[in-house]
Amino acid sequence: MEIEVLKSKIHRVTVTDCDLNYIGSITIDESLLDAANMVPGEKVQVVNINNGERLETYIIKGKKGSGEITLNGPAARKVQKGDKVIIISYARMNLNDAKTYNPTLVFPNNDNLLA
Repeated sequence: MEIEVLKSKIHRVTVTDCDLNYIGSITIDESLLDAANMVPGEKVQVVNINNGERLETYIIKGKKGSGEITLNGPAARKVQKGDKVIIISYARMNLNDAKTYNPTLVFPNNDNLLA
């Protein structure tokens, strides 16, 4: 049996932009991706702290060290620039591995940068 568990989380980052006229996804600063053990194209859940919205999309790599968090396409309707969000990825693994797995948790500063 496999279960889905928390793999990585970028906690309480600020949305820097919303681009409705894009085909979809979330653009995330490459430094945050590396720190969170996330990769471009990976499916993520985005939880909006300001309004309770939850959505799923995939990652696009943003400029390293930029602090960029941009919701693109339809996801741009679920957030506003300045909203705080949590970005979560999950992994499937067998129950025994899940019991000892330690997820990667990243807590950026108020500028979406690593301390």
